Amino acid sequence: MRLDVVTIFPEYLEPLRHALLGKAIEQGILSVGVHDLRDWASGNHKSVDGPPLGGGPGMVMKPEVWGPALDDVAGGRAGTELETAEAHRNDKLRHDDVQKVAPRPYGEQAEQDKPLLLVPTPAGAPFTQADAQAWSREAHIVFACGRYEGIDQRVFEDAAKRYRVREVSIGDYVLIGGEVAVLVIAEAVTRLIPGVLGNTESHEDDSFSDGLLEGPSYTKPRVWRGIEAPAVLTSGDHAKVETWRREQSLKRTQGVRPDLIEQAQLSEEDEFLLHSREVVTELDVLLGGGIVAKQLRRALKKVGYVAAGIEVSGERAAYCFEPSMLEQQYELEHGQAPLEPLRQLTVTGRTALPLKEATQAVADALPKGSYWYGSTREV
Repeated sequence: MRLDVVTIFPEYLEPLRHALLGKAIEQGILSVGVHDLRDWASGNHKSVDGPPLGGGPGMVMKPEVWGPALDDVAGGRAGTELETAEAHRNDKLRHDDVQKVAPRPYGEQAEQDKPLLLVPTPAGAPFTQADAQAWSREAHIVFACGRYEGIDQRVFEDAAKRYRVREVSIGDYVLIGGEVAVLVIAEAVTRLIPGVLGNTESHEDDSFSDGLLEGPSYTKPRVWRGIEAPAVLTSGDHAKVETWRREQSLKRTQGVRPDLIEQAQLSEEDEFLLHSREVVTELDVLLGGGIVAKQLRRALKKVGYVAAGIEVSGERAAYCFEPSMLEQQYELEHGQAPLEPLRQLTVTGRTALPLKEATQAVADALPKGSYWYGSTREV
């Protein structure tokens, strides 16, 4: 990929020489040319701006300076070529090399007879991860860094003859100029070019890659300053880890960016993870028959209670006042004491049902003729 940046402050683009972008330059994946707009200005002061037509505050950047600049860059004019800030180690195989992971670009590279001209401006369309993915397949991107009240709009109308023009905003706020936005967009786009990151999955699982925010991350030690990392992350159960991460992603997005949840295409499982929570139902039971865990799970799943664990204890510990309420009720209705001992049933799982309804769902799934007493609580 080729990036060209036209600016009145070339030194602002120094960060593009560092870290992964610098390494991409070193490896020949990326080339960056920086152009000083004042090279096209005339006069002793090399002025690039003038007062706005119709009056008003501020200054507007001149078309007679920007027009020739964009003409020459489109024609292949070389600017100041950026080199990596420091040499990088290239003697160690990276993750994708070791695992023999083939490059997975975001879509096919379309036929492009014109370079892409990006104009950072608060008046532009919001820059998104989808844009970054699409633009990572571009061969040539040119950035026009405006200042003051912006660039004369006729510059872009004329540039459309030689470029595909996109005005883009990185947020609902105003910066002094477009250079910071260039750094943001260049890094977001470049890191998605195959070969820039050593592990392809690291950007495929990014925030916004599937329309959602990424969940929280943890590393060693397991306990730091008395704060424990979630136990599921050290469980060794990869399926549970992935489910937990998906749940955290969904719930973080719902809390921070509900607009993204509304736009996202969520599966039934996503909807369940988003709206459910972990619960435990504990019932004292006089069973009217044996409990088959598989049948109980199936019955609960039908009503939206996914049981992870079902446990029926042995005989329930004696109460202070015997017989228990359930045993008294049984004896009152049947004229004799129950033959089966009082037991405790514990169901752990997830549900979006209100707690009372979750309790009733477990009770309804018991064998016919069972007596029960208990409740459900969040874990």
